Parts: sequence; C-alpha cells; structure tokens
Amino acid sequence: MEVFPIWACRHLLQRNIYPGDTFFEYLCRRNECKVNRYFIYLGYNGKGYCGWQVQPNGSTVQQVVEDALATLLREPTPIVGAGRTDAGVHARMMVAHFDREKAIDDLPFLVEKLNRLLPWDIAIDRIIPVREDAHARFDAISRTYHYYVTTRKDAFNYETVFRLHFLPNFEMMNEACQVLYEYIDFTSFSKLHTDVKTNNCRISHAAWTVEESEVWRFSITADRFLRNMVRAIVGTLLEVGRGKLTIEGFKEIIEAKDRGKAGTSAPGHALFLADIRYPEDVFKVK
Repeated sequence: MEVFPIWACRHLLQRNIYPGDTFFEYLCRRNECKVNRYFIYLGYNGKGYCGWQVQPNGSTVQQVVEDALATLLREPTPIVGAGRTDAGVHARMMVAHFDREKAIDDLPFLVEKLNRLLPWDIAIDRIIPVREDAHARFDAISRTYHYYVTTRKDAFNYETVFRLHFLPNFEMMNEACQVLYEYIDFTSFSKLHTDVKTNNCRISHAAWTVEESEVWRFSITADRFLRNMVRAIVGTLLEVGRGKLTIEGFKEIIEAKDRGKAGTSAPGHALFLADIRYPEDVFKVK
C-alpha cells in the first residue's frame, strides 16, 4: 500500500482527487490523519496577478503564498482560500487555511519571515490556530466588498479608484440598493457558465457613502457572492445613477435572471475584498 504524507492527503481531498487507494480515503474520511490547521489573514494589491486562484498560465496570489510557505516550512503547503478574486482585484482581507502535522511554535515569527520573503504587494497580517475541521471558505458566514469611484482626476489613486466622467445620482442608486434585499437569486449579475450549484445569495447590506472629497464607496455584504457579481451590480447601479435605468427597471433586470439584461461590469481595479466573518467556534481549538 502506498503511503501518503498528511499534507498530500488533505491537499487531494480538498480538490476531490483520490489516488485510488480505498484505505487512503478511509483514513482521511475518518479523520485519522490528525493535523494542526491555521487561518492565514492577508491583504494584497491585485494589479500584478491573474487573480487569487492557482492557474496554469500566469502568476496568482495563492501560488506565491504557497511557494513562500513551502520555502519556510520546508514542505509543500497548499492553502485553501475563502473565495477567489479576479485578475486585478485587490483584498484588504483574504483568509486561507493550511495544515501542518507538526505544530508551529512561533506564529508571529513566521508572519515576519513570510513578509520578508513575499513581494511588496502581498502582506500577511496574522496566522492563528483554528479547529482541525475549520474551513476558510465553507465556514465563512459573510463577506464584504468595497468598490470606489470618483469624478476627480487624481495622479495617485487612479489604480485603485474608477474615474467617472459624470456625477451619478447617489441618492437614486441607494434607493436601488434597497431593492437588492428583496431577492436571493442574482443570476443576472453572475458570470456565465460557472460551476456553482446555485445563484442564490443573501445580501445583508448594500449602500453608497462618501469616502472623502469626490470619492464614493459602494459597500456590499452577503453570505456568498457569485463570479463577477459585485462588478456587475456596480455597473448596473451606475446606469441608475446616470438616469438610464429606473428603479423598476433595476427590479426587472434581477427578475429576468439573464446576465445580458444587466449593465456592463465595472472595472476590476477599483474592487476590494474588505472583510470575511466566521462563527466564534471556528477558533476554539481542541
């Protein structure tokens, strides 16, 4: 019988890949492979990456962090993120988990070494132990995204704020935001041909606020998000803000469950994953 190291066991199961050994699957499913699991909190500027998730062609945040962990921990260390961000999208807070057979004694020191090794555009905030069965993606109870727009040309924030050439009616856009609470199926704001089983999401907060002079922030919180959902919502709300779409028309777009009916997706460079929340019992390590 072939013997698999624990990191490989977990890595394969997380990707639903099995080596064909029934005893391998039995050990993992019965939780015989005891590990120490950690949540890693990080932020990144997504400009130079093809998104979060590992891809065969192009640099991704996940791959860069995995390579750094493997170098410092001296073994392959796959990580599982709380979600995925598209190319050019940023994160003030991303959460991922990874496993180790041997406990890490000095987590702050590991954070310091990682930050020295990683490029300037990826920063580790903290690493904390969690329950062995805690999952960065499936245990998350809410996620928050921020999107920034401005009407002012600025030589410094142009890479992280979407410049508009018109002044939207933010009061009308906030009225449209209230409509989002009435629905759970957001097929009209989802990227086509994704592999998700449902397009249902529960939005608990959506609003435009003034961030600073001539810079506005759209904040949206939900239990989950579909691919391209926030950018599609922003693009459609901007149609409301410029008077090209009524509130009733916004409702009709959602009810149509047709991506072709919604507005053009806003550019990715002004989108930030801002927060991810978990239940407290995730952090109660046995």
